[in-house]
Amino acid sequence: MLKAVFALPRTVWLIGLISLVNDSASEMIYPLIPLYLSSVLMAGPRALGIIEGIAEATASLLKLFSGVVVDRTRRCKPWIVFGYGLAGIGRPLIAFVGSWPWLLAIRFADRVGKGLRSSPRDALLAASVATERRGLAFGFHRAMDNAGAVLGPVAAALLLSAKMPLKDIFLWSALSAAVCLALAFWIREPQSADPPKSNAFDWRLGDMPPVFKRYLAIVALFTMGNSSNMFLLLRAKELGVPEAQIPLLWAAVSAVAMLFATPLSALSDRVGRVRLLVGGYIAYGLFYVGLGLIVRDGALLFVLFAFYGLFMAATEGVEKALVADIAPAARRGTAFGWFNLTTGAFLLPASILFGWMYQTASPLVAFAFSGGCAFLAAALLWGWVGAKKTSAMP
Repeated sequence: MLKAVFALPRTVWLIGLISLVNDSASEMIYPLIPLYLSSVLMAGPRALGIIEGIAEATASLLKLFSGVVVDRTRRCKPWIVFGYGLAGIGRPLIAFVGSWPWLLAIRFADRVGKGLRSSPRDALLAASVATERRGLAFGFHRAMDNAGAVLGPVAAALLLSAKMPLKDIFLWSALSAAVCLALAFWIREPQSADPPKSNAFDWRLGDMPPVFKRYLAIVALFTMGNSSNMFLLLRAKELGVPEAQIPLLWAAVSAVAMLFATPLSALSDRVGRVRLLVGGYIAYGLFYVGLGLIVRDGALLFVLFAFYGLFMAATEGVEKALVADIAPAARRGTAFGWFNLTTGAFLLPASILFGWMYQTASPLVAFAFSGGCAFLAAALLWGWVGAKKTSAMP
């Protein structure tokens, strides 16, 4: 496995390292924003909801736009450089804002950067490796991403324990921005055999294979049961996990995902993407039903959260590798745009619905609903997009 990882192309390694550095900074800053908003800017949950809602909706829409543009221009690197640069410039500026609307503007810029870079980055990853190594490449990228999700909160905790002011922590994030930009400029795009398109901007799904449209529908169904992970931490707190251990619990989930993302995604290169995804969706359903049924804190709860980390490792990279497999090469950017838009757009209604069921009915009802969506998505994935129905596109 290590030999195969080290043999991955330079572009895959550069993208992975960029994600590691960028997510370390992002996950260091993100948990501090609610604290900064309330203690420094004197704003409450309503302002936080407005900021995050606008930011995430913007990112979802721009992922489709950037994917379509990549298919027209056959260029990924400029969008990757600009996207990471925009996000990197914005984070240190948080230290200078004096009101929450300015924080909204910075978070908006950060999510614009994410929206513009995500689909081009995924398309470049897919184009940089052969079909039989896509699972390994996407799994390695997710492992580096999750490594950043572990390092960021740990760094934030260490800096806060050293009594560093919040503003200084925001300013230190400028260092990671410089590193990301330097790495992004080293990326080399593979030569494309297809010339840039001169036809009109086309974001539609009309000429996509039917199997890709079915896959998007299944992803939408699964995402309707995949609400914000904040509800998992809320459930853990209600079951008795001390507040001080909640961040460590989530860091442990990211650590499990980091360790297993590469080998499990690489396994999909041998056993098939659909088989591994079906197993991952079933694991998700079992986790949610189990979390709804459990009644107290204990070893079982931590086992369940570790199990969730395995679900993340088995699905995050494989889902994108499957997009690359079934989408036409000339429309791969648009395909990633639609995939990223679907997963982002359905997260908001999923979280609203889950929260409503959690509060008005019971946690068990909410978690059982999410588990049911996952089980149904697994069955449809096997029946509609099964291994015999998918094949790599030219």
